[in-house]
Amino acid sequence: MGNWREEVLGYVLKENGYIRGPFGSSLLRGEMKEEGIPVYEQKNAIYGSRDFRYFIDTGKFKELKRFQVKNNDLIISCSGTVGKISVIKENDPKGIISQALLILRPDIEKITLKFLYYFLSSRIGYQYLTQVSHGSVQVNIAKRADVEQIPVPIPPLSEQRAIAGVLSALDDKIDLLHRQNETLEALAETLFRQWFVEEAEEGWEVGTLGDLVEFNYGKGLKKSIRTGTGYPVVGSSGVVDFHSEYFVEGPGIVTGRKGTLGEVIYLQENFYPIDTTFYIRSKNFSPNLYFEYFLLKTIGFENMNTDSAVPGLNRNNALSVEVIVPTQKVITRFNEFVHQLFQKRISNKKQIQTLGKLRDTLLPKLMSGEVRVRM
Repeated sequence: MGNWREEVLGYVLKENGYIRGPFGSSLLRGEMKEEGIPVYEQKNAIYGSRDFRYFIDTGKFKELKRFQVKNNDLIISCSGTVGKISVIKENDPKGIISQALLILRPDIEKITLKFLYYFLSSRIGYQYLTQVSHGSVQVNIAKRADVEQIPVPIPPLSEQRAIAGVLSALDDKIDLLHRQNETLEALAETLFRQWFVEEAEEGWEVGTLGDLVEFNYGKGLKKSIRTGTGYPVVGSSGVVDFHSEYFVEGPGIVTGRKGTLGEVIYLQENFYPIDTTFYIRSKNFSPNLYFEYFLLKTIGFENMNTDSAVPGLNRNNALSVEVIVPTQKVITRFNEFVHQLFQKRISNKKQIQTLGKLRDTLLPKLMSGEVRVRM
C-alpha cells in the first residue's frame, strides 16, 4: 500500500483522548432533572439521535465536566450493543456522557475524524472493538490498555480525506433520502388530521376501533434460528432482525403487546411479527392500510398499560376505544392520495438499500487499501 503505515489506536488520540463515562455512583438517577444540561446515553451513539431523557444542573455539570462531549468527538456504546459510533458535531448540545459510553478524541494532525469513524465502523474495526470486549453475560468494551492497542491503518492525510469523502457522499445521500421519507410521512399525517380530526363531518358515526380493525397475536421466533437476511422480524419497538420466512403478508401494521408500548409500525413488505406484538388487519378490506395506520397513531397505546411489572397492552381495551368512523368513500379518497406519497417512500427506501450495500461493500476495501481512491 505504498506510503500507508500501521499505528495503534492510542497513538492517534489526543492526550487524555480516551474518556470512559462516569461510574454509576457519580451520576445517580435521583440527581437527574427534567431539563438542563443533557446526558448522552447509549441510544445517542447507537442511533445517532439527539433526543434526551435525562438532564443535570450546572453544579453537577461542573463536577463532571471532564466527561463533557466536544466537537469532533466520537462517542461509542460500551455495554450491550457494543461498538456503535456517533460523531459529535458543532451544533450538538453541550452535555456529558453516561456510564455506558466512551469518548474517543482523535488527534487530527495524525488522523482525520471521518477516517477514524469509518475505520471503527468497518467490519474489521468493529471486530477489533468486540474481540477485545469481555463479559460472559453482557458484552462490554475491554479495559483502556487493550482498546488503545487496536491496530489502525494510517494513509496520508490527503488520502484519508479522499476515502472519507467517498463514504460521506454515500452516507449524505442516504441521510437525505431518510429525511425525505420522514417529510412524506409527516405530510400524510397532517392530511389525516385535517380530513378526519379538524374537518370531521357531523354526519359521521361514532364507533370503536374494533369496528375498523382486528388485532392479531404475533408469533414466537427464537433468536437462534433467525437468519439475519430476508424478511423483517418486527418487535414492539420496530424491526429487530431478519428471517428467511415471513408470517404475515404485507402491507401490514404492528404495535407492541408487551415491553415497548406506543410504537405503530407500517410495513410494505411481508414480515414476521414476534410474540411481543399485535399485527393489525383492516375490516374495511383496505388494500394499503394508510387510513388505519394514521388512525392508530392517534390512539396513544403508550398510555394504556395494564401490567405493573412488564408494560402490556390489553387487546379488548384497545379495540374498545371510541373513534369517529368516516364513510368508506372518504377513506378511499384519502388512501388514493396518500398512496402517491408512500410510493415515493418505497422508491426512496430501495435507493437507500442500494446505496447502503454499495457503502458496506466499499468500506472494508477502502479501509484495507484493496481499493484506492484516485488522488
